[in-house]
Amino acid sequence: MHHYTFKLLKWRLKHMSDNQFIMILSALVGLLAGIVAFLIKGFVHLIQLMIKSEFFENTDNILYIIFPTIGITLTVLFIKYIIKRQVQHGIPGVLYAISQTHGFMRMHNLFSSIITSAFTVGFGGSVGLEGPTVATGAAYGSTLARFFHLNYKHRILLLGAASAAAMSAIFKAPLAGVVFALEVIMIDLTMYSVVPILIASVTGAITSYFLFGLGAIYPFQMKDSFLMSDLPYYIILGIITGLIATWFTNVYVYIEKFFSKIKKSRYKLLFGALSLGILIYFFPFFYGEGYDVTNSALHGNYQYLFENTLFESLSSNQIMIYILFIVIILFKVVATSITFGSGGIGGIFAPTLFTGANTGLFFTLIIGSLGMGTLSHENFALVGMAGMIAGVLHAPLTAIFLIGDLTGGYGLFVPLMVVATISYATVRIFHKNSVYTIQLARRGELMTHHKDKNILKMMKVKNLIENNFVKLKPDYNLKQIKDAFIKSERNVFPVVDDDNNFLGLVTLQNFKNIIFDKEKYEHVFASQIMFKPKVVVDIQDTMAEVAKKIQSSGLFNVVVLDDTKYVGFVSRANVFSSYRRIIRKFSDD
Repeated sequence: MHHYTFKLLKWRLKHMSDNQFIMILSALVGLLAGIVAFLIKGFVHLIQLMIKSEFFENTDNILYIIFPTIGITLTVLFIKYIIKRQVQHGIPGVLYAISQTHGFMRMHNLFSSIITSAFTVGFGGSVGLEGPTVATGAAYGSTLARFFHLNYKHRILLLGAASAAAMSAIFKAPLAGVVFALEVIMIDLTMYSVVPILIASVTGAITSYFLFGLGAIYPFQMKDSFLMSDLPYYIILGIITGLIATWFTNVYVYIEKFFSKIKKSRYKLLFGALSLGILIYFFPFFYGEGYDVTNSALHGNYQYLFENTLFESLSSNQIMIYILFIVIILFKVVATSITFGSGGIGGIFAPTLFTGANTGLFFTLIIGSLGMGTLSHENFALVGMAGMIAGVLHAPLTAIFLIGDLTGGYGLFVPLMVVATISYATVRIFHKNSVYTIQLARRGELMTHHKDKNILKMMKVKNLIENNFVKLKPDYNLKQIKDAFIKSERNVFPVVDDDNNFLGLVTLQNFKNIIFDKEKYEHVFASQIMFKPKVVVDIQDTMAEVAKKIQSSGLFNVVVLDDTKYVGFVSRANVFSSYRRIIRKFSDD
């Protein structure tokens, strides 16, 4: 097999340019992403058909407690005993691969997210399928890149193309897929990158149309056109969705921290799954992805608040309607976070859209009850979805084009832009990073659109250390120091003890006035003329910290330590030349 692989690679290099080959691979990952979207949806649908069979028709809704527990338990067992590795949550896993593993993803990602998310969502876990679809699509892109020995730049581009195709396929939104890759996956906006992403996204959408049909996930018909008189209300909705997105992010991070403190996975599972089940028992609208609820909200129908609940008899009570709207808006993120915390696998797109549609619809009811006007339920529910996507994911462009693509709602382009922009601006006051990137950013592992920062992240201190410096012992006398200076190509010397602990530096400046004074050869020692540098680099420092230290100190060489042990030096010249080398390597062809 290896022989045939080698022949294939040789033929490719001889007959095809890199650009041409990347475009072919982009179409291939688009096709694969479309198939992945179909498989994930299909498995979830199959599980839901099984558990909603005649056997369960006459049972009480106590099964709302049992089903999510079964789904998450199957997910945890599959990960623990079959995969035996952590399955990362969708899009953060892709971002981690780009920033930390050079675009390589583990082979189990080709199927693990498909199976685990199907178990989680199929049995009622309150999450979506978009993240796992993107992660699986990206894994196929990574595997193809590994198979064909692509360089880093092409690997990352293929991951971005696969992510765009997956988003395009699951939502049937090709334009949004492209914007998503550029804005969320953070692929550089150049013609070199856009064309493969376009090819992958279109291929993913076409595959999805072929497998799923032409129908929209969120069918929407614009009954009421945009009125300029509604603009103030859209501005208010933008602020509200921004504040709710802040709440969403805070709760998500808090619950994630809470579960991270529970060390035993079985306790996480027991506590989380039961908590989720009880929440769904009282509020069945939290069951599963929630597409039916979101679609009902988009049509101005909110009977789902009472269906199969203990509050069905109160469906005409205005106060109860408001209470349940507050519950559905503020607690969807609780259900989602508990699903993740207890061991479930899924995505956060669907919960975000769910919350946004309900926020927009509830807003119109409040305005109407206050006698401030009659607003279009459908339009505000739709635009509320964009506000939440912009706020939670920090992706206003993705929000605008996704909602426009999903629903054909481009007639509302102006309010989409207004609400998405204001929501994003509002949430940025409280959070500089989205739920996708907040943990990576805290660990300093996040790639951004800032090219300088990204290149510094690719550089490692240990790869830039220079060791051709002569070490001195503190009891070396002036003659020994002079002899070391004559032999050395450097004019700085680290002073270390017998255990290689760093004590200080000796430079030519320290002894140039006495270097030829033979009377002092036996009486002046390194310990007397050495000094402690004000700036040192720790082996664990990031390159951004190293660059800052070099710049602020004005030094040409800075000593590198591993705790107290001497390691070597990192030089201004070496850092700069390495930086330039990476710039050339990843500049566009």
